[in-house]
Amino acid sequence: MLTAWTCQFSFAQNNNLDFYIEQAMLNSPLLKDYKNQVQSNMLDSQRIRAVYRPQVNGTSVNYYAPTVNGYGYDFAVTNGAQVTAQVGVNMQIISKENLNTQLSSIRLQNQAVGNNARMSEQELKRTISAQYIMAYSDLQQMQFTNDIIGLLQKEEVILKQLTERNVYRQTEYLTFLIALRQQQLNYRQVNLAFRNNYALLNYLCGITDTAAATLKEPGIHLNSLPEQSASVFFHQFLIDSLKLLNSRDLVTFSYKPRLNVYADGGYLSSMAYLPYKNFGLSAGFSLIVPIYDGHQRKLQYNKLTIAEQTRSNYKDFFTKQYDQQLNQLRQQLNGTVELQKEINEQVTYSESLIKVNARLMETGDVRIADYIIALNSYLNAKYLLTQNNITRLQIINQINYWNR
Repeated sequence: MLTAWTCQFSFAQNNNLDFYIEQAMLNSPLLKDYKNQVQSNMLDSQRIRAVYRPQVNGTSVNYYAPTVNGYGYDFAVTNGAQVTAQVGVNMQIISKENLNTQLSSIRLQNQAVGNNARMSEQELKRTISAQYIMAYSDLQQMQFTNDIIGLLQKEEVILKQLTERNVYRQTEYLTFLIALRQQQLNYRQVNLAFRNNYALLNYLCGITDTAAATLKEPGIHLNSLPEQSASVFFHQFLIDSLKLLNSRDLVTFSYKPRLNVYADGGYLSSMAYLPYKNFGLSAGFSLIVPIYDGHQRKLQYNKLTIAEQTRSNYKDFFTKQYDQQLNQLRQQLNGTVELQKEINEQVTYSESLIKVNARLMETGDVRIADYIIALNSYLNAKYLLTQNNITRLQIINQINYWNR
Protein backbone atom coordinates (compact mmCIF):
# COMPACT_ATOMS: atom_id res chain seq x y z
CA MET A 1 0.00 0.00 0.00
CA LEU A 2 1.08 3.56 -0.61
CA THR A 3 1.82 5.92 2.21
CA ALA A 4 -0.38 8.96 2.66
CA TRP A 5 0.51 11.75 0.27
CA THR A 6 0.11 15.47 0.78
CA CYS A 7 1.62 18.21 -1.37
CA GLN A 8 0.78 21.66 -0.16
CA PHE A 9 1.85 24.95 -1.72
CA SER A 10 2.89 27.13 1.20
CA PHE A 11 5.38 29.83 0.28
CA ALA A 12 6.46 32.76 2.40
CA GLN A 13 6.41 35.31 -0.42
CA ASN A 14 4.66 36.09 -3.67
CA ASN A 15 7.01 37.87 -6.06
CA ASN A 16 6.94 38.85 -9.72
CA LEU A 17 9.59 39.23 -12.40
CA ASP A 18 9.99 42.99 -11.87
CA PHE A 19 10.96 42.40 -8.24
CA TYR A 20 13.86 40.13 -9.19
CA ILE A 21 15.06 42.41 -11.99
CA GLU A 22 15.02 45.37 -9.60
CA GLN A 23 16.99 43.42 -6.98
CA ALA A 24 19.53 42.34 -9.61
CA MET A 25 20.01 45.94 -10.72
CA LEU A 26 20.50 47.16 -7.15
CA ASN A 27 22.97 44.42 -6.26
CA SER A 28 24.98 44.22 -9.48
CA PRO A 29 28.64 45.17 -8.80
CA LEU A 30 29.17 45.72 -12.53
CA LEU A 31 26.51 48.45 -12.73
CA LYS A 32 27.95 50.04 -9.58
CA ASP A 33 31.37 49.92 -11.23
CA TYR A 34 30.05 51.78 -14.26
CA LYS A 35 28.58 54.50 -12.02
CA ASN A 36 31.92 54.88 -10.25
CA GLN A 37 33.72 55.09 -13.59
CA VAL A 38 31.51 58.00 -14.63
CA GLN A 39 32.23 59.81 -11.36
CA SER A 40 35.95 59.14 -11.75
CA ASN A 41 35.91 60.51 -15.30
CA MET A 42 34.18 63.66 -14.08
CA LEU A 43 37.07 64.17 -11.65
CA ASP A 44 39.50 63.71 -14.54
CA SER A 45 37.62 66.44 -16.41
CA GLN A 46 38.06 68.80 -13.47
CA ARG A 47 41.72 67.82 -13.21
CA ILE A 48 42.33 68.73 -16.87
CA ARG A 49 40.87 72.16 -16.27
CA ALA A 50 43.01 72.56 -13.17
CA VAL A 51 46.22 71.70 -15.07
CA TYR A 52 45.83 74.78 -17.29
CA ARG A 53 45.19 77.16 -14.44
CA PRO A 54 48.10 78.98 -12.75
CA GLN A 55 50.26 76.58 -10.75
CA VAL A 56 51.73 78.17 -7.62
CA ASN A 57 54.67 76.59 -5.80
CA GLY A 58 56.88 77.70 -2.95
CA THR A 59 60.57 76.72 -3.06
CA SER A 60 63.48 77.12 -0.71
CA VAL A 61 67.09 76.09 -1.52
CA ASN A 62 69.77 76.78 1.05
CA TYR A 63 73.39 75.69 1.09
CA TYR A 64 76.84 76.76 2.34
CA ALA A 65 80.13 75.77 0.67
CA PRO A 66 83.05 76.70 3.00
CA THR A 67 86.70 77.04 1.97
CA VAL A 68 89.28 75.85 4.56
CA ASN A 69 92.96 76.62 4.06
CA GLY A 70 92.32 77.15 0.39
CA TYR A 71 90.49 73.87 -0.02
CA GLY A 72 86.86 73.85 -1.14
CA TYR A 73 84.55 74.36 -4.10
CA ASP A 74 85.45 77.06 -6.56
CA PHE A 75 83.96 80.26 -5.16
CA ALA A 76 83.27 81.50 -8.66
CA VAL A 77 80.89 78.57 -9.10
CA THR A 78 79.29 78.31 -5.68
CA ASN A 79 79.46 81.93 -4.49
CA GLY A 80 80.16 80.35 -1.13
CA ALA A 81 76.51 80.10 -0.14
CA GLN A 82 72.97 80.50 -1.42
CA VAL A 83 69.74 81.20 0.40
CA THR A 84 66.51 80.99 -1.59
CA ALA A 85 62.89 81.46 -0.56
CA GLN A 86 60.60 82.04 -3.51
CA VAL A 87 57.01 81.73 -4.66
CA GLY A 88 56.69 80.78 -8.33
CA VAL A 89 53.70 80.95 -10.65
CA ASN A 90 53.64 78.84 -13.80
CA MET A 91 50.89 78.65 -16.42
CA GLN A 92 50.66 76.83 -19.71
CA ILE A 93 48.82 78.78 -22.40
CA ILE A 94 46.41 76.57 -24.37
CA SER A 95 43.80 77.37 -26.96
CA LYS A 96 40.12 76.95 -26.16
CA GLU A 97 39.78 74.42 -29.00
CA ASN A 98 42.59 72.30 -27.56
CA LEU A 99 41.03 72.35 -24.10
CA ASN A 100 37.59 71.47 -25.48
CA THR A 101 39.11 68.56 -27.41
CA GLN A 102 40.63 67.13 -24.23
CA LEU A 103 37.38 67.60 -22.34
CA SER A 104 35.49 65.95 -25.22
CA SER A 105 37.69 62.91 -24.73
CA ILE A 106 36.39 62.60 -21.16
CA ARG A 107 32.78 63.14 -22.27
CA LEU A 108 33.11 60.42 -24.89
CA GLN A 109 34.52 58.06 -22.27
CA ASN A 110 31.48 58.75 -20.11
CA GLN A 111 29.16 58.16 -23.05
CA ALA A 112 30.89 54.85 -23.73
CA VAL A 113 30.63 53.83 -20.07
CA GLY A 114 26.96 54.86 -19.96
CA ASN A 115 26.22 52.91 -23.13
CA ASN A 116 28.02 49.85 -21.78
CA ALA A 117 25.98 50.17 -18.59
CA ARG A 118 22.72 50.17 -20.57
CA MET A 119 23.80 47.10 -22.55
CA SER A 120 24.78 45.37 -19.32
CA GLU A 121 21.36 46.18 -17.89
CA GLN A 122 19.75 44.54 -20.93
CA GLU A 123 21.94 41.49 -20.53
CA LEU A 124 21.09 41.30 -16.84
CA LYS A 125 17.35 41.59 -17.58
CA ARG A 126 17.59 38.83 -20.17
CA THR A 127 19.49 36.54 -17.80
CA ILE A 128 17.15 37.12 -14.86
CA SER A 129 14.05 36.77 -17.05
CA ALA A 130 15.31 33.50 -18.54
CA GLN A 131 15.98 32.05 -15.09
CA TYR A 132 12.64 33.32 -13.78
CA ILE A 133 10.86 31.58 -16.67
CA MET A 134 12.65 28.32 -15.85
CA ALA A 135 11.62 28.50 -12.19
CA TYR A 136 8.07 29.51 -13.12
CA SER A 137 7.87 26.56 -15.52
CA ASP A 138 8.79 24.17 -12.71
CA LEU A 139 6.21 25.78 -10.45
CA GLN A 140 3.51 25.35 -13.10
CA GLN A 141 4.52 21.75 -13.57
CA MET A 142 4.30 21.22 -9.81
CA GLN A 143 0.78 22.64 -9.76
CA PHE A 144 -0.32 20.50 -12.68
CA THR A 145 1.21 17.34 -11.21
CA ASN A 146 -0.40 18.13 -7.87
CA ASP A 147 -3.79 18.38 -9.56
CA ILE A 148 -3.27 15.04 -11.29
CA ILE A 149 -2.32 13.41 -8.00
CA GLY A 150 -5.46 14.78 -6.38
CA LEU A 151 -7.56 13.40 -9.23
CA LEU A 152 -5.95 9.96 -9.04
CA GLN A 153 -6.31 9.81 -5.27
CA LYS A 154 -10.07 10.33 -5.62
CA GLU A 155 -10.26 7.65 -8.31
CA GLU A 156 -8.13 5.32 -6.17
CA VAL A 157 -10.77 5.34 -3.41
CA ILE A 158 -13.49 4.36 -5.88
CA LEU A 159 -11.28 1.78 -7.61
CA LYS A 160 -10.40 0.15 -4.30
CA GLN A 161 -14.07 -0.29 -3.46
CA LEU A 162 -14.76 -1.75 -6.90
CA THR A 163 -11.81 -4.11 -6.55
CA GLU A 164 -13.10 -5.32 -3.18
CA ARG A 165 -16.44 -6.12 -4.89
CA ASN A 166 -14.51 -7.99 -7.63
CA VAL A 167 -15.53 -5.52 -10.34
CA TYR A 168 -11.83 -5.04 -11.09
CA ARG A 169 -9.04 -7.52 -10.60
CA GLN A 170 -6.30 -6.97 -8.02
CA THR A 171 -3.70 -6.64 -10.78
CA GLU A 172 -5.62 -3.76 -12.36
CA TYR A 173 -5.81 -2.03 -9.00
CA LEU A 174 -2.04 -2.44 -8.55
CA THR A 175 -1.47 -1.05 -12.05
CA PHE A 176 -3.46 2.02 -11.07
CA LEU A 177 -1.45 2.41 -7.85
CA ILE A 178 1.77 2.27 -9.86
CA ALA A 179 0.50 5.11 -12.05
CA LEU A 180 -0.37 7.13 -8.95
CA ARG A 181 3.02 6.46 -7.43
CA GLN A 182 4.72 7.56 -10.64
CA GLN A 183 2.98 10.94 -10.47
CA GLN A 184 4.02 11.34 -6.85
CA LEU A 185 7.63 10.70 -7.86
CA ASN A 186 7.25 13.16 -10.72
CA TYR A 187 6.08 15.77 -8.26
CA ARG A 188 9.13 15.24 -6.06
CA GLN A 189 11.41 15.52 -9.07
CA VAL A 190 9.80 18.73 -10.34
CA ASN A 191 9.80 20.16 -6.82
CA LEU A 192 13.55 19.53 -6.58
CA ALA A 193 14.08 21.20 -9.97
CA PHE A 194 12.06 24.22 -8.82
CA ARG A 195 14.09 24.55 -5.63
CA ASN A 196 17.32 24.48 -7.60
CA ASN A 197 16.17 26.96 -10.24
CA TYR A 198 14.69 29.24 -7.60
CA ALA A 199 17.95 29.16 -5.62
CA LEU A 200 19.86 30.03 -8.79
CA LEU A 201 17.46 32.92 -9.46
CA ASN A 202 18.18 34.34 -6.00
CA TYR A 203 21.90 33.82 -6.56
CA LEU A 204 21.87 35.74 -9.84
CA CYS A 205 19.93 38.59 -8.19
CA GLY A 206 22.20 38.75 -5.14
CA ILE A 207 19.33 37.79 -2.81
CA THR A 208 20.42 35.93 0.31
CA ASP A 209 16.91 35.08 1.55
CA THR A 210 16.45 31.32 1.25
CA ALA A 211 12.70 31.25 1.99
CA ALA A 212 10.74 29.77 -0.90
CA ALA A 213 8.37 32.02 -2.81
CA THR A 214 5.63 31.45 -5.32
CA LEU A 215 6.20 33.17 -8.64
CA LYS A 216 3.61 35.15 -10.53
CA GLU A 217 3.16 34.78 -14.26
CA PRO A 218 6.17 36.39 -16.00
CA GLY A 219 3.98 38.81 -17.94
CA ILE A 220 6.50 39.00 -20.79
CA HIS A 221 5.13 40.57 -23.95
CA LEU A 222 6.76 41.26 -27.28
CA ASN A 223 8.04 44.86 -27.39
CA SER A 224 8.67 46.95 -30.47
CA LEU A 225 12.32 47.41 -31.38
CA PRO A 226 13.88 50.85 -31.90
CA GLU A 227 15.52 52.01 -35.09
CA GLN A 228 19.10 50.83 -35.44
CA SER A 229 20.43 54.37 -35.13
CA ALA A 230 18.66 54.73 -31.76
CA SER A 231 19.68 51.33 -30.38
CA VAL A 232 22.32 51.18 -27.65
CA PHE A 233 23.88 48.22 -29.46
CA PHE A 234 24.59 50.36 -32.51
CA HIS A 235 25.28 53.53 -30.55
CA GLN A 236 28.52 52.01 -29.32
CA PHE A 237 29.89 52.06 -32.88
CA LEU A 238 29.01 55.75 -33.20
CA ILE A 239 30.81 56.51 -29.93
CA ASP A 240 33.85 54.55 -31.11
CA SER A 241 33.91 56.61 -34.32
CA LEU A 242 33.73 59.88 -32.38
CA LYS A 243 36.51 58.70 -30.07
CA LEU A 244 38.75 58.02 -33.07
CA LEU A 245 38.04 61.48 -34.48
CA ASN A 246 38.79 62.95 -31.08
CA SER A 247 42.07 61.04 -30.92
CA ARG A 248 43.02 62.48 -34.32
CA ASP A 249 42.35 65.99 -33.03
CA LEU A 250 44.46 65.31 -29.93
CA VAL A 251 47.35 64.25 -32.16
CA THR A 252 46.95 67.43 -34.20
CA PHE A 253 46.97 69.70 -31.13
CA SER A 254 49.99 67.90 -29.68
CA TYR A 255 52.02 69.30 -32.60
CA LYS A 256 50.85 72.87 -32.15
CA PRO A 257 53.33 75.42 -30.64
CA ARG A 258 53.25 75.37 -26.83
CA LEU A 259 53.66 78.54 -24.78
CA ASN A 260 54.40 78.57 -21.08
CA VAL A 261 54.66 81.71 -18.93
CA TYR A 262 56.10 81.92 -15.45
CA ALA A 263 56.96 84.40 -12.72
CA ASP A 264 58.47 84.19 -9.28
CA GLY A 265 59.24 86.47 -6.38
CA GLY A 266 60.99 86.18 -3.04
CA TYR A 267 64.48 86.14 -1.63
CA LEU A 268 67.58 84.94 -3.52
CA SER A 269 71.03 85.68 -2.14
CA SER A 270 74.59 84.37 -1.99
CA MET A 271 75.00 86.22 1.32
CA ALA A 272 78.16 87.80 -0.13
CA TYR A 273 77.08 91.43 -0.55
CA LEU A 274 74.21 93.36 1.00
CA PRO A 275 72.06 90.24 1.60
CA TYR A 276 69.26 92.31 3.07
CA LYS A 277 68.70 93.86 -0.37
CA ASN A 278 68.34 90.56 -2.28
CA PHE A 279 64.54 90.55 -2.42
CA GLY A 280 63.18 90.62 -5.98
CA LEU A 281 61.10 89.03 -8.70
CA SER A 282 61.43 87.65 -12.24
CA ALA A 283 59.21 86.70 -15.14
CA GLY A 284 59.59 84.99 -18.48
CA PHE A 285 58.11 82.58 -20.98
CA SER A 286 59.10 79.52 -22.97
CA LEU A 287 57.96 78.54 -26.45
CA ILE A 288 58.18 75.09 -28.04
CA VAL A 289 57.59 74.79 -31.80
CA PRO A 290 57.61 71.22 -33.18
CA ILE A 291 59.64 71.06 -36.38
CA TYR A 292 60.50 67.44 -37.12
CA ASP A 293 59.66 64.22 -35.26
CA GLY A 294 60.64 61.49 -37.71
CA HIS A 295 57.12 61.27 -39.23
CA GLN A 296 55.61 60.11 -35.93
CA ARG A 297 52.50 62.23 -36.47
CA LYS A 298 51.82 60.58 -39.83
CA LEU A 299 52.26 57.15 -38.29
CA GLN A 300 49.73 57.99 -35.56
CA TYR A 301 47.25 59.17 -38.20
CA ASN A 302 47.73 55.90 -40.10
CA LYS A 303 47.06 53.86 -36.94
CA LEU A 304 43.82 55.76 -36.39
CA THR A 305 42.80 55.13 -40.00
CA ILE A 306 43.34 51.39 -39.52
CA ALA A 307 41.35 51.51 -36.27
CA GLU A 308 38.45 53.17 -38.10
CA GLN A 309 38.49 50.44 -40.76
CA THR A 310 38.37 47.81 -38.00
CA ARG A 311 35.44 49.58 -36.34
CA SER A 312 33.57 49.74 -39.64
CA ASN A 313 34.14 46.01 -40.27
CA TYR A 314 32.79 45.10 -36.85
CA LYS A 315 29.74 47.32 -37.38
CA ASP A 316 28.93 45.76 -40.77
CA PHE A 317 29.28 42.24 -39.40
CA PHE A 318 27.19 43.04 -36.32
CA THR A 319 24.44 44.52 -38.51
CA LYS A 320 24.24 41.32 -40.55
CA GLN A 321 24.13 39.17 -37.45
CA TYR A 322 21.54 41.45 -35.86
CA ASP A 323 19.13 41.15 -38.79
CA GLN A 324 19.73 37.43 -39.20
CA GLN A 325 19.19 36.66 -35.53
CA LEU A 326 15.99 38.69 -35.25
CA ASN A 327 14.54 37.09 -38.37
CA GLN A 328 15.34 33.65 -37.00
CA LEU A 329 13.77 34.44 -33.62
CA ARG A 330 10.61 35.78 -35.24
CA GLN A 331 10.28 32.60 -37.31
CA GLN A 332 10.68 30.49 -34.17
CA LEU A 333 8.09 32.59 -32.38
CA ASN A 334 5.57 32.15 -35.19
CA GLY A 335 6.22 28.40 -35.11
CA THR A 336 5.52 28.15 -31.37
CA VAL A 337 2.29 30.14 -31.73
CA GLU A 338 1.03 27.86 -34.49
CA LEU A 339 2.06 24.72 -32.59
CA GLN A 340 0.31 25.96 -29.44
CA LYS A 341 -3.05 25.91 -31.21
CA GLU A 342 -2.61 22.25 -32.17
CA ILE A 343 -1.44 21.28 -28.69
CA ASN A 344 -4.46 23.02 -27.13
CA GLU A 345 -6.74 20.89 -29.28
CA GLN A 346 -4.87 17.75 -28.21
CA VAL A 347 -5.18 18.74 -24.54
CA THR A 348 -8.92 19.29 -24.94
CA TYR A 349 -9.44 15.88 -26.56
CA SER A 350 -7.27 14.11 -23.99
CA GLU A 351 -9.03 15.83 -21.10
CA SER A 352 -12.42 14.82 -22.45
CA LEU A 353 -11.24 11.23 -22.80
CA ILE A 354 -10.01 11.24 -19.18
CA LYS A 355 -13.41 12.43 -17.93
CA VAL A 356 -15.28 9.80 -19.94
CA ASN A 357 -12.98 7.02 -18.72
CA ALA A 358 -13.32 8.23 -15.14
CA ARG A 359 -17.12 7.93 -15.34
CA LEU A 360 -16.86 4.50 -16.97
CA MET A 361 -14.41 3.33 -14.34
CA GLU A 362 -16.94 4.06 -11.60
CA THR A 363 -19.26 1.51 -13.19
CA GLY A 364 -16.50 -0.95 -14.12
CA ASP A 365 -17.00 -0.43 -17.87
CA VAL A 366 -13.43 0.55 -18.78
CA ARG A 367 -10.15 -1.29 -18.51
CA ILE A 368 -7.58 0.27 -16.20
CA ALA A 369 -4.97 -0.12 -18.91
CA ASP A 370 -7.11 2.05 -21.23
CA TYR A 371 -7.53 4.62 -18.46
CA ILE A 372 -3.74 4.73 -17.91
CA ILE A 373 -3.15 5.16 -21.64
CA ALA A 374 -5.62 8.05 -21.77
CA LEU A 375 -4.00 9.57 -18.68
CA ASN A 376 -0.52 9.36 -20.22
CA SER A 377 -1.79 10.99 -23.41
CA TYR A 378 -3.22 13.82 -21.37
CA LEU A 379 0.01 14.22 -19.37
CA ASN A 380 2.11 14.29 -22.52
CA ALA A 381 -0.14 16.88 -24.13
CA LYS A 382 -0.04 19.10 -21.03
CA TYR A 383 3.72 18.74 -20.84
CA LEU A 384 4.09 19.75 -24.48
CA LEU A 385 1.78 22.72 -23.87
CA THR A 386 3.85 23.87 -20.88
CA GLN A 387 7.16 23.45 -22.71
CA ASN A 388 5.87 25.21 -25.81
CA ASN A 389 4.66 28.15 -23.72
CA ILE A 390 8.03 28.35 -21.94
CA THR A 391 9.80 28.25 -25.30
CA ARG A 392 7.57 31.07 -26.54
CA LEU A 393 8.40 33.20 -23.48
CA GLN A 394 12.10 32.53 -23.85
CA ILE A 395 12.02 33.58 -27.51
CA ILE A 396 10.16 36.79 -26.62
CA ASN A 397 12.76 37.40 -23.92
CA GLN A 398 15.52 37.01 -26.52
CA ILE A 399 13.81 39.47 -28.89
CA ASN A 400 13.12 42.01 -26.12
CA TYR A 401 16.83 42.02 -25.31
CA TRP A 402 17.31 44.22 -28.38
CA ASN A 403 14.51 46.68 -27.54
CA ARG A 404 16.68 49.40 -26.03
